[in-house]
Amino acid sequence: MICVTLQGDWWTAADVGEQGQRGQRMVAFFGCMYYAALRPEEAVELRTENLASLPDHGWGELVLTGAEPRSGTWWTDNGSARQRHELKHRPRGEARPVPIHPELVGLISQHLKRFPPGPDGRIFTGPRGGIFNDRAYLKIFHLARATTFTPGESASLLARRPYDLRHAAVSTWLNAGVPAPQVAEWAGHSVDVLLRVYAKCVYGQQHEAKRRIEEATRPRDDE
Repeated sequence: MICVTLQGDWWTAADVGEQGQRGQRMVAFFGCMYYAALRPEEAVELRTENLASLPDHGWGELVLTGAEPRSGTWWTDNGSARQRHELKHRPRGEARPVPIHPELVGLISQHLKRFPPGPDGRIFTGPRGGIFNDRAYLKIFHLARATTFTPGESASLLARRPYDLRHAAVSTWLNAGVPAPQVAEWAGHSVDVLLRVYAKCVYGQQHEAKRRIEEATRPRDDE
Protein backbone atom coordinates (compact mmCIF):
# COMPACT_ATOMS: atom_id res chain seq x y z
CA MET A 1 0.00 0.00 0.00
CA ILE A 2 1.34 3.40 -0.97
CA CYS A 3 0.57 6.93 0.10
CA VAL A 4 3.37 9.37 -0.72
CA THR A 5 3.38 13.05 0.14
CA LEU A 6 6.26 15.30 -0.86
CA GLN A 7 6.17 18.75 0.66
CA GLY A 8 6.99 21.48 -1.83
CA ASP A 9 8.41 21.17 -5.29
CA TRP A 10 11.60 19.66 -3.92
CA TRP A 11 12.87 18.57 -7.32
CA THR A 12 12.68 22.22 -8.43
CA ALA A 13 13.76 23.77 -5.14
CA ALA A 14 16.71 21.38 -5.18
CA ASP A 15 17.72 23.17 -8.35
CA VAL A 16 17.62 20.34 -10.83
CA GLY A 17 18.41 23.11 -13.26
CA GLU A 18 21.75 23.70 -11.58
CA GLN A 19 22.90 20.17 -12.38
CA GLY A 20 24.38 21.28 -15.67
CA GLN A 21 22.74 21.56 -19.07
CA ARG A 22 21.11 18.15 -18.74
CA GLY A 23 19.55 19.18 -15.46
CA GLN A 24 18.09 22.31 -17.04
CA ARG A 25 16.38 20.10 -19.60
CA MET A 26 14.86 17.87 -16.93
CA VAL A 27 12.98 20.25 -14.65
CA ALA A 28 9.73 19.96 -16.63
CA PHE A 29 10.48 16.26 -17.28
CA PHE A 30 10.34 15.51 -13.56
CA GLY A 31 7.46 17.95 -13.25
CA CYS A 32 5.39 15.75 -15.55
CA MET A 33 5.77 12.91 -13.06
CA TYR A 34 5.11 15.05 -9.99
CA TYR A 35 2.12 17.02 -11.27
CA ALA A 36 0.63 14.74 -13.97
CA ALA A 37 1.58 11.28 -12.60
CA LEU A 38 3.33 10.31 -15.82
CA ARG A 39 5.45 7.18 -15.81
CA PRO A 40 9.09 7.88 -16.83
CA GLU A 41 8.59 6.08 -20.14
CA GLU A 42 5.52 8.23 -20.83
CA ALA A 43 7.44 11.44 -20.14
CA VAL A 44 10.26 10.28 -22.44
CA GLU A 45 7.74 9.72 -25.25
CA LEU A 46 5.91 13.03 -24.75
CA ARG A 47 5.54 15.06 -27.95
CA THR A 48 4.02 18.41 -28.86
CA GLU A 49 1.07 16.60 -30.44
CA ASN A 50 0.18 15.32 -26.96
CA LEU A 51 -0.32 18.89 -25.70
CA ALA A 52 -4.05 19.20 -26.25
CA SER A 53 -4.13 22.46 -24.30
CA LEU A 54 -1.33 24.63 -22.95
CA PRO A 55 -2.91 27.98 -22.02
CA ASP A 56 -1.11 31.05 -20.72
CA HIS A 57 -2.89 30.61 -17.38
CA GLY A 58 -4.85 27.90 -15.62
CA TRP A 59 -5.12 24.19 -16.32
CA GLY A 60 -4.08 22.52 -19.53
CA GLU A 61 -4.48 18.98 -20.81
CA LEU A 62 -2.30 16.18 -22.13
CA VAL A 63 -3.63 13.39 -24.31
CA LEU A 64 -1.18 10.51 -24.05
CA THR A 65 -1.02 8.03 -26.90
CA GLY A 66 2.08 5.94 -26.24
CA ALA A 67 5.16 5.23 -24.13
CA GLU A 68 8.76 4.19 -24.69
CA PRO A 69 9.77 1.70 -22.02
CA ARG A 70 13.36 0.52 -21.95
CA SER A 71 13.56 -3.00 -23.40
CA GLY A 72 17.18 -3.41 -24.43
CA THR A 73 18.53 -3.57 -27.96
CA TRP A 74 17.96 -7.31 -28.24
CA TRP A 75 14.21 -6.90 -27.75
CA THR A 76 13.35 -4.00 -30.05
CA ASP A 77 12.63 -4.00 -33.79
CA ASN A 78 14.94 -1.08 -34.57
CA GLY A 79 17.97 -2.05 -32.46
CA SER A 80 17.57 0.86 -30.03
CA ALA A 81 17.15 0.47 -26.28
CA ARG A 82 13.65 1.96 -26.43
CA GLN A 83 10.71 1.29 -28.71
CA ARG A 84 7.33 2.98 -28.82
CA HIS A 85 4.45 0.95 -27.41
CA GLU A 86 0.82 1.49 -26.55
CA LEU A 87 0.02 2.89 -23.12
CA LYS A 88 0.31 0.50 -20.22
CA HIS A 89 -3.00 -1.22 -19.40
CA ARG A 90 -4.55 0.28 -22.55
CA PRO A 91 -5.36 -1.42 -25.88
CA ARG A 92 -3.51 -0.26 -28.97
CA GLY A 93 -4.78 3.06 -30.23
CA GLU A 94 -6.45 4.15 -27.00
CA ALA A 95 -5.47 7.54 -25.59
CA ARG A 96 -5.44 8.79 -22.00
CA PRO A 97 -6.34 12.35 -21.01
CA VAL A 98 -4.39 13.89 -18.14
CA PRO A 99 -4.88 17.37 -16.68
CA ILE A 100 -1.87 19.69 -16.64
CA HIS A 101 -1.59 21.50 -13.30
CA PRO A 102 -1.07 25.28 -13.72
CA GLU A 103 2.44 24.94 -12.28
CA LEU A 104 3.27 22.30 -14.86
CA VAL A 105 1.76 24.44 -17.62
CA GLY A 106 4.34 27.06 -16.71
CA LEU A 107 7.20 24.57 -16.56
CA ILE A 108 6.39 23.06 -19.96
CA SER A 109 5.90 26.49 -21.55
CA GLN A 110 9.27 27.66 -20.23
CA HIS A 111 10.91 24.46 -21.38
CA LEU A 112 9.56 24.76 -24.93
CA LYS A 113 10.74 28.36 -25.21
CA ARG A 114 14.23 27.43 -24.10
CA PHE A 115 14.55 24.01 -25.71
CA PRO A 116 12.64 23.66 -29.00
CA PRO A 117 11.22 20.18 -29.66
CA GLY A 118 13.15 17.67 -31.75
CA PRO A 119 12.34 17.04 -35.44
CA ASP A 120 9.78 14.40 -34.41
CA GLY A 121 8.13 16.77 -31.96
CA ARG A 122 9.69 15.10 -28.93
CA ILE A 123 9.58 17.55 -26.03
CA PHE A 124 12.39 16.18 -23.86
CA THR A 125 15.73 15.57 -25.55
CA GLY A 126 19.36 15.61 -24.52
CA PRO A 127 21.80 18.42 -25.39
CA ARG A 128 22.61 16.68 -28.69
CA GLY A 129 18.99 15.95 -29.51
CA GLY A 130 19.02 12.34 -28.33
CA ILE A 131 16.37 10.54 -26.29
CA PHE A 132 16.63 10.71 -22.51
CA ASN A 133 18.03 7.44 -21.23
CA ASP A 134 17.61 5.96 -17.78
CA ARG A 135 21.19 6.59 -16.78
CA ALA A 136 20.99 10.30 -17.60
CA TYR A 137 17.81 11.16 -15.73
CA LEU A 138 18.62 8.89 -12.78
CA LYS A 139 21.95 10.68 -12.34
CA ILE A 140 20.30 14.10 -12.28
CA PHE A 141 17.51 12.85 -10.01
CA HIS A 142 19.93 11.54 -7.39
CA LEU A 143 22.19 14.60 -7.58
CA ALA A 144 19.19 16.86 -6.97
CA ARG A 145 17.93 14.64 -4.17
CA ALA A 146 21.30 14.69 -2.44
CA THR A 147 21.45 18.47 -2.76
CA THR A 148 18.06 19.03 -1.15
CA PHE A 149 17.68 16.34 1.46
CA THR A 150 19.36 16.20 4.84
CA PRO A 151 21.66 13.23 5.46
CA GLY A 152 18.85 11.54 7.36
CA GLU A 153 16.34 12.11 4.57
CA SER A 154 18.84 10.95 1.96
CA ALA A 155 19.27 7.67 3.85
CA SER A 156 15.49 7.17 4.06
CA LEU A 157 13.08 5.72 1.52
CA LEU A 158 11.58 9.13 0.77
CA ALA A 159 11.58 9.77 -2.98
CA ARG A 160 14.24 7.17 -3.70
CA ARG A 161 13.21 6.82 -7.35
CA PRO A 162 11.77 9.10 -10.03
CA TYR A 163 8.72 6.82 -9.98
CA ASP A 164 7.99 8.09 -6.47
CA LEU A 165 7.08 11.44 -8.02
CA ARG A 166 4.25 9.66 -9.82
CA HIS A 167 3.17 8.03 -6.57
CA ALA A 168 3.15 11.47 -4.94
CA ALA A 169 0.89 12.83 -7.68
CA VAL A 170 -1.64 10.01 -7.38
CA SER A 171 -1.58 10.26 -3.58
CA THR A 172 -2.17 14.01 -3.79
CA TRP A 173 -5.18 13.56 -6.07
CA LEU A 174 -6.72 10.95 -3.77
CA ASN A 175 -6.03 12.99 -0.63
CA ALA A 176 -7.63 16.00 -2.32
CA GLY A 177 -10.84 14.02 -2.63
CA VAL A 178 -10.77 13.35 -6.37
CA PRO A 179 -13.01 10.28 -6.96
CA ALA A 180 -11.04 7.05 -7.42
CA PRO A 181 -12.43 6.32 -10.93
CA GLN A 182 -11.25 9.74 -12.12
CA VAL A 183 -7.81 9.28 -10.56
CA ALA A 184 -7.57 5.83 -12.15
CA GLU A 185 -8.37 7.27 -15.58
CA TRP A 186 -5.79 10.04 -15.26
CA ALA A 187 -3.09 7.75 -13.87
CA GLY A 188 -3.69 4.89 -16.28
CA HIS A 189 -4.70 2.36 -13.63
CA SER A 190 -7.73 0.17 -13.27
CA VAL A 191 -9.86 1.21 -10.30
CA ASP A 192 -9.18 -2.15 -8.68
CA VAL A 193 -5.41 -1.72 -8.86
CA LEU A 194 -5.63 1.90 -7.75
CA LEU A 195 -7.62 1.06 -4.63
CA ARG A 196 -5.33 -1.84 -3.79
CA VAL A 197 -2.06 0.03 -4.28
CA TYR A 198 -3.15 3.32 -2.72
CA ALA A 199 -5.39 1.89 -0.01
CA LYS A 200 -3.82 4.04 2.70
CA CYS A 201 -4.79 7.24 0.92
CA VAL A 202 -8.38 6.10 0.44
CA TYR A 203 -8.63 4.80 3.98
CA GLY A 204 -7.45 8.13 5.33
CA GLN A 205 -10.43 9.87 3.74
CA GLN A 206 -13.07 8.00 5.71
CA HIS A 207 -13.77 10.87 8.12
CA GLU A 208 -14.12 13.36 5.30
CA ALA A 209 -16.38 10.91 3.43
CA LYS A 210 -18.65 10.59 6.47
CA ARG A 211 -18.79 14.36 6.82
CA ARG A 212 -19.84 14.73 3.20
CA ILE A 213 -22.52 12.05 3.56
CA GLU A 214 -23.87 13.74 6.67
CA GLU A 215 -23.89 17.08 4.89
CA ALA A 216 -25.71 15.61 1.88
CA THR A 217 -28.38 13.92 3.99
CA ARG A 218 -28.99 16.71 6.49
CA PRO A 219 -32.61 17.92 6.39
CA ARG A 220 -32.91 21.40 4.91
CA ASP A 221 -35.51 23.94 5.88
CA ASP A 222 -37.83 24.93 3.07
CA GLU A 223 -37.27 28.50 1.98
